[in-house]
Amino acid sequence: MYSPTQALIERYTLPEMGELWTETYKLKTWLQVEIAVCEAKAELGEIPAEAVEEIKAKANFNPQRVLEIEAEVRHDMIAFLTNVNEYVGDAGRYIHLGLTSSDVLDTALALQMVASLNLILERLEDLSQAIRYQAQQHRYTVMIGRSHGIHAEPITFGFKLAGWLAEVFRNRDRIVRLRQDIAVGKISGAVGTYANIDPRIEAIATQKLGLQPDTASTQVISRDRHAEFVQQLALLAASIERFAVEIRNLQKTDVLEVEEFFSKGQKGSSAMPHKRNPIRSERLTGMARIIRSHAVAALENVALWHERDISHSSVERVMLPDVCILTHFMLVEITDLVKHLLVYPENMKRNMNCYGGVVFSQRVLLTLVEKGMSREDAYSIVQSCAHQAWNQPDGNFHDLIAKDSRVTSQLTAAEIEACFDPQHHFQHLDEIYQRLGI
Repeated sequence: MYSPTQALIERYTLPEMGELWTETYKLKTWLQVEIAVCEAKAELGEIPAEAVEEIKAKANFNPQRVLEIEAEVRHDMIAFLTNVNEYVGDAGRYIHLGLTSSDVLDTALALQMVASLNLILERLEDLSQAIRYQAQQHRYTVMIGRSHGIHAEPITFGFKLAGWLAEVFRNRDRIVRLRQDIAVGKISGAVGTYANIDPRIEAIATQKLGLQPDTASTQVISRDRHAEFVQQLALLAASIERFAVEIRNLQKTDVLEVEEFFSKGQKGSSAMPHKRNPIRSERLTGMARIIRSHAVAALENVALWHERDISHSSVERVMLPDVCILTHFMLVEITDLVKHLLVYPENMKRNMNCYGGVVFSQRVLLTLVEKGMSREDAYSIVQSCAHQAWNQPDGNFHDLIAKDSRVTSQLTAAEIEACFDPQHHFQHLDEIYQRLGI
């Protein structure tokens, strides 16, 4: 099956993650599991040690040959074992004894997922470093904070990025926990009762593979683990989407506080030569939707019939490569985007000061209250001046406040000016940075 993600690998050359989800790598993990079980049996004296050495020396497979056999037998594990035994010969009779297909499939799948999470954690570290650098560079780059899309109060661009960094840290911690939770194998035979295999085999084999035995499996490892895997990656993708949507909003022509790097020779539109579009952020937004949609399928995989059916299998063959490869790509993309982000402090300053500093209304309100005016009266005065300035070509909140006798009877000129000093809003910024270790 040609997965849609395969086209992504070929176009954007992400061999690290793509390699983990190839047919060849999958079969390698199957062979790893089979050999680990043989080694465990030899340690317990169940099969000859020399047979295991022969298996390890000769065992191999040919993905094309496996597909040829599968076309006849209609069973991927039998096809694989048949091909392996073509290499091993007589010692191959010790391979897969007492096992069911899912012992190998699910344990090997855990190896693929753990390896994928290792790569994702590496890319998360790259992203955290990129955001950390920009947060340090723009620690005091003043801009307007917005709520409901409307100007609220001053912040710094570094403060915004500090929030991103905290979210990346939370995603990292969740992925670390997830890696432990997904690192589970099962070598317990049909329906998971160990009827034909010693539980000690499972303990030894999974330890060799860097996994833990499942606490109580059926014929498969229960799919709540895999659902969590997909959901956590969907959550990480949602965080990346949040960053991308913010960049898109800040790149609007009438805002233009940040902008994706636009390389020499790049074109924005086939029709309009002036266009510089946030295409990478838009791409990330779209990919997050794909990963999020897989979270639903992962949840539906949890409810299998009795001890096992294979309705989950066809879903996972598409879903798991998709979410891993797309998440990995999104991390690479957002990291490069953040590293090369164009930031325009002058535009930030211009936007913040429109309508004569109307965004400092709360400071005026609180200062009047501190001087003894009732909150209701102070609110009415400040709101009246703010609304007079709002959306007027020559609107100037500062001047209206400075000329209002109800204000000047309470505040000196210096006190009024202090209300319009953005530094007041950053007096605790260092504490936030200290929490993040930057």
